[in-house]
This record gives sequence, structure tokens and C-alpha cells, in this order.
Amino acid sequence: MRVIGLAGPAGTGKSTVARMLARRPGFAHLDCDALAWDTYRPGGPAYLELLARFGQEILNPDGTVNREKLGALVFSDPRARKDLEGLVHPWVMEALRRKAAEAEGKGTQYLLVEGALLLHSPHVERSFFDLFLWLSVPEGERRRRLRAAGVPERLIAQRLAAQAGLTPPLLPNLIVVNGEGPPAEVAQRVLQVITAYFGATSTRS
Repeated sequence: MRVIGLAGPAGTGKSTVARMLARRPGFAHLDCDALAWDTYRPGGPAYLELLARFGQEILNPDGTVNREKLGALVFSDPRARKDLEGLVHPWVMEALRRKAAEAEGKGTQYLLVEGALLLHSPHVERSFFDLFLWLSVPEGERRRRLRAAGVPERLIAQRLAAQAGLTPPLLPNLIVVNGEGPPAEVAQRVLQVITAYFGATSTRS
């Protein structure tokens, strides 16, 4: 099974592309945000650590973590964001390994793992991935997409500001893909890159 990381800042279309390709035979999709949110749930591995670091004010009345409140704290404070990543990302990496093993057991050929910080978090094991794809979209278009998705303007500004420095690093197994255009076209572009890359590496090996 090949593990492919889909990276890039908010609004580049990672989730949409991954979901579209996951409909194809042999493909599956994991969302790092969803795995992170699972660590927040009451009883989850990061829940008590989050309360100890950020306090009871991040909770909803039912005791669940209010992601919007937590996001408002960390997007405006680089130190808080680093602390959050340190608490959550190691658990996400552990969940990725477990979910990948399950996917491989089901016969998955290509596992798409999407996450904005796959290439920038020190807690992500790059060796776990066979290929990274960085979706590149201008900020203005990313802003329009987030607005169309119903993200509040205040949160859009916070996300874009927090991820302003995200650029693809130089790696031999990283390819930058143009993420502009209709989702179906971007998904087809990504599929072509994946099949060409692994066809080439299979030939070389």
C-alpha cells in the first residue's frame, strides 16, 4: 500500500480532492483533523491534557471541547498553537499508523492522508509517507473557498494569518500540484500525478 500525504494551507481543497478520489476502487482517505478531534473527546487521549493547558473555558456545557473557542485561542497565539500541536499530533500519528494498518488489511492500494501541517509538524514521521502532494492555490481563491464553505470571516482571517508561512519544503518525494479550478479537474490532476509517480518508481525499482 502507498501512503500519500495531501498537504497545503486551509482552502486548497485537500478534503474535497481526497473524498473524490476515495470513491475510486483501491483508494481510501484519512483526515488528520478528524483524527485530532477524536483525541479531544471526553475520555480521549488528549482531553485532560488540553484542559490542563487551556482551562475549562474551552468546554461546551456538555463537557465536550468547543473547537471554535480552542481555535480562537491557538490561531492568535503561536505559543499556544505549538503547545496544542505537541499535545495532539503524537496521538494523531499513532492513530494514523493504526488506521493505515486497517486500510492495508482491507486491500487498499493508495491511502490519502490529508493535513495542513503534515510537512511542518515535528511530530509527523515523514518516513511513514511514500509521497507528499502540496496543493497550491492563491490566497484570494482560498479565502473565497472558505467563505463559500460557511467559515466565519473572523476564523478565515485567523487561519490565513496562522498559516501564512506555510510553504512546501524541498523533499525528493514531494510534488507541488496546481489546486486551482473545479474540484473534479483538481482531483483528476492529482490522480495523474499519483499514477505517473508510482509507475515511474515501480519501473526504476
